[in-house]
Amino acid sequence: MAELIDQIRDVVGDRGIVLHEDLLGRSAGFRHPNDTLQAKFLVRPANTDEVAKVLKLCNDAGQAVVSHGGLTGLVDGNIAARDEVILSMERMREIEEIDPASSSMTVQAGVTLQSVQEAADEAGFFFPLDLGGRGSATLGGNISTNAGGNRVVRYGMARDMVLGLEAVRADGTVLNSLNKIIKDNAGYNLKHMFIGSEGTLGVVTRLVLRLRPKPVSQETAFLAVDDFDKLPQLLNFCSGRSGGGLSAYEVMWKNYFELVVSRPGAAQVLPTDYPFYVLMEVIGGDATGDGERFENMLAAAMEEGLVVDAVVAKSEGERMAMWALRDDIESLDQWGPRIGFDVGLPIAEMPAYLEEIDKSIIAEWPDRKRAVFGHLGDGNLHITYSVGDNGPKTKKIIDDAVYLPLASRGGSVSAEHGIGLMKKAYLEVSRSGAEIELMKQLKSVMDPNNILNPGKIF
Repeated sequence: MAELIDQIRDVVGDRGIVLHEDLLGRSAGFRHPNDTLQAKFLVRPANTDEVAKVLKLCNDAGQAVVSHGGLTGLVDGNIAARDEVILSMERMREIEEIDPASSSMTVQAGVTLQSVQEAADEAGFFFPLDLGGRGSATLGGNISTNAGGNRVVRYGMARDMVLGLEAVRADGTVLNSLNKIIKDNAGYNLKHMFIGSEGTLGVVTRLVLRLRPKPVSQETAFLAVDDFDKLPQLLNFCSGRSGGGLSAYEVMWKNYFELVVSRPGAAQVLPTDYPFYVLMEVIGGDATGDGERFENMLAAAMEEGLVVDAVVAKSEGERMAMWALRDDIESLDQWGPRIGFDVGLPIAEMPAYLEEIDKSIIAEWPDRKRAVFGHLGDGNLHITYSVGDNGPKTKKIIDDAVYLPLASRGGSVSAEHGIGLMKKAYLEVSRSGAEIELMKQLKSVMDPNNILNPGKIF
């Protein structure tokens, strides 16, 4: 091991390596804030060439490597064991170029999402990917899990915002596909092999991101709806009436809404009398007329009986206060130990699915607490249960109750967070045996020595 450390130090320098004893002061990240990193050592390459050389050395030595971004992952895909090496992208945070002609931005994988958003805005563009961990989450991490977030209903997942990328294979081979073009059908589009692969097929080092025109208006409202069946009707109604401008359609069930508005300082946007609440946003290009059109659309929705109460944000402060309610998952901490889920399924299946899983959990824990919210416009639900403890036995019972019914409903055990360690036992719920076998074959071809994030997904 001393020889490998010396070889890697020759590549990255003293600044580029952190030994095990010095890792004990570093947090293991969002899911494990009170734990420290566990690994033989951590490597901090400064460029793609150093990443390639480090991976080749580790591959030749049979040394397992776990790549790290901002440590905001929620499925333990970034957990490194004591005998593994961490490859951190924390020194690769450069925004290399903004190209107005191709509406693109070229960045290193360690740059944070918020930095990309701000740089795009300063240049007169808009980068639509957005999620709660924007200040810490890195683009490399977003890409590795194919992150979703708040604007999927209009702009798609993270993969829809990547024009090209550069990745390094386990043996140090650099694959440079830093294209700036949208249309490229010259054989297999290899970038998609790395997007969503959770660092198991290669390490993404640089990205070409697709930028969008900067919106000149952003209309936001909180709506109350009295029946679940009206939620997809309202979604389609507003999508059509807004001319495709609907960019967010977030739904909160009553108990989650009651919880977040009860927090000190929370915006009291609407009474807590209704079963469903929608946070809706429409972006457009007419600063003077979009507000009036937005309010007319909501008035028409109320006349149709799709909405029973509404409040429109009249300032940026009010808009941010509305979004703070949606993002306040910390409010769930008051319940004590809890278990959270990120699932996807057809909207029409949601009521029966939620009833089915809740029935089985109530049978075991009659006093259970449950919160439901999510990006309903793209079929993504976030479900949280609290039953008093979240030990292995309890978690297994609740995991089975939540995940197994998805198989018959065409659902996914992971809508946007990935598989990592936490969900790999349930991969077969959403993928057939033939699909999983092909995934394993691809892994063995790309990483024959199984050094890249071993034990994750499968």
